[in-house]
Amino acid sequence: MDKPGHWSQKVTESSHALDLEPGVFTLDDPRDIACSLKKSAEASTQRKSDPYRSAMSMLTFYINRAGEQLNPAQRDRLEAAKDELRVLFGRPRRIRNDG
Repeated sequence: MDKPGHWSQKVTESSHALDLEPGVFTLDDPRDIACSLKKSAEASTQRKSDPYRSAMSMLTFYINRAGEQLNPAQRDRLEAAKDELRVLFGRPRRIRNDG
């Protein structure tokens, strides 16, 4: 049986839903991250939902899995990549309430 708390690593290592470009989450430009995720999601034949949802789910999963290990600049870049994904897929941007 797997150790508690290590399920996310197993999912990341064994999931075939998207074949991601190596280092995609470490790219400097949020648009480059989004473009790479979109390309992977559209090319996948094993995803269980539409390409937009698959790409967004993978990005959200990575952010949640990294948790406190992400520095603020990394987190901001990945959150900006979510907005770029929305634009690339023709979805409305999220309205932020930072106040």
